[in-house]
Amino acid sequence: MYRNYYSPTDWGKIMAFSQDKETPFLVVLLDRVREKYEAFQAHFPTAKIYYAVKANPGMELLAVLRDAGSYFDIASTHELDRMLELNVTPDRLSYGNTIKKAKHIREAYEKGVRLFTSDCEADIRNLAKEAPGSRVFFRLLMDAVTSDSDWPLSRKFGCQPRMAIDLVTLAAHLGLEPYGISFHVGSQQREISAWDAAIAQAHSLFEWLEKDRIQLQAMNMGGGFPADYLVKSNPLSIYAEEINFYVKAYFGNSAPAIYLEPGRGLVGDAGVLVSEVVLISKKSKTDLKRWVYTDVGIFNGLMETIDESIKYPIYTEKTGEEGDVVLAGPTCDSLDIIYEHFQYQLPLSLESGDRLYWLSTGAYTTSYSSIEFNGFPPLQTYFL
Repeated sequence: MYRNYYSPTDWGKIMAFSQDKETPFLVVLLDRVREKYEAFQAHFPTAKIYYAVKANPGMELLAVLRDAGSYFDIASTHELDRMLELNVTPDRLSYGNTIKKAKHIREAYEKGVRLFTSDCEADIRNLAKEAPGSRVFFRLLMDAVTSDSDWPLSRKFGCQPRMAIDLVTLAAHLGLEPYGISFHVGSQQREISAWDAAIAQAHSLFEWLEKDRIQLQAMNMGGGFPADYLVKSNPLSIYAEEINFYVKAYFGNSAPAIYLEPGRGLVGDAGVLVSEVVLISKKSKTDLKRWVYTDVGIFNGLMETIDESIKYPIYTEKTGEEGDVVLAGPTCDSLDIIYEHFQYQLPLSLESGDRLYWLSTGAYTTSYSSIEFNGFPPLQTYFL
């Protein structure tokens, strides 16, 4: 299976490095991160690419993207400090989280950040007070659009178009610079048409606000670009071709500045999580399914398998006839069942001590890992 995801050279590098390491751990191939960033540049040549730091905040990874010329989307002042520690200048940062304390807005402003995203009146008023004159993206609610994604971002973020218009007007009145419209079509979005619907909504707002003599300058299309999991996605070139077509169709030759915030789509395929089988059991003598317990689970790296939302490809060196399994993590919490309903199969020859390789796990694994639940330490990451 791994051959469908990694070249023999990359896989050989992972296997050679992993042999003497204590599991669980994540291996991230930095060359693949760099190559994917260059692919985004090539396919979206006029866009500003802001890597979503939350996807994987490893310093080595961030340094690679810094040197490649990336901009960065931060979600907290802690991520801000991490980027400043790497000597990334504030003009390459966007505070994209719409949920932020007033004191954190002030701290970001004092450290040089001038680009924020908002979706409610209280936050706009905080921005006007604590970050006067800053540029603001106004995030749209994309509830219907995100429902087809594997990891939806509906309801919690964004506002309805009518409210967005009111917020733009308020921001301008309070001395902020209404800069653009932002949206997110849902994480791991494999339906490219979702961008069509979102761009159409954004275009309508541009036209409406232009009638009110407010000229927005940019459109932030967020992330949503998928990694290759058990169900593989279209190549980035196909996404770019369709999305660039949508932008041209709606805006013609008057397209705004385009911003992208890839996270999963940029680093997801670069990682392999290596785990070990702890126990294999059955719940009864007639049980047709084996329970395979691994030393990695929902609380130490595989949070996105909740509700079996993200289905990672799994590889083992064991071969032969396969049978249905339930995969579960090591903690004493019944939530820590990774896959029970989806038909994962593993070799009948699998034993305790064998390794499982979770492919395309470069995004949202270490950053979701708990600090000390059941005493297990955070997921170790190695960058090659």
